[in-house]
Amino acid sequence: MKKKDQSPTFLQKLQAKWKLKSLKQVLLVLLVFALTGFTILFIKKPIFDLLGVSMNRGGFWKTVLYFLLVLPLYQLVLLFWGFVLGQFEFFWEKEKQFFRRIFGRKNKE
Repeated sequence: MKKKDQSPTFLQKLQAKWKLKSLKQVLLVLLVFALTGFTILFIKKPIFDLLGVSMNRGGFWKTVLYFLLVLPLYQLVLLFWGFVLGQFEFFWEKEKQFFRRIFGRKNKE
């Protein structure tokens, strides 16, 4: 039995916020985020090992390297998984918004 004034679910709220066409697309976008996170988790250590950076301790240079190498790599992996799961257009638009915010450019729309 359904309530008449049923509030939207979490996934429906994401669908509206991200302007997606279906709940299936919301799930695919969430899957892209999950796969990207796991991919970065597995390739971060070999990258740091290659550069001779210990993963055991934090530190200023480790943080700098993380921002210079891992975060841009995250953006590329996000686009890769978006492409593989048919959500490239969504993530490409998000990437353009991200770079506009960083470089202070206004949206052309």
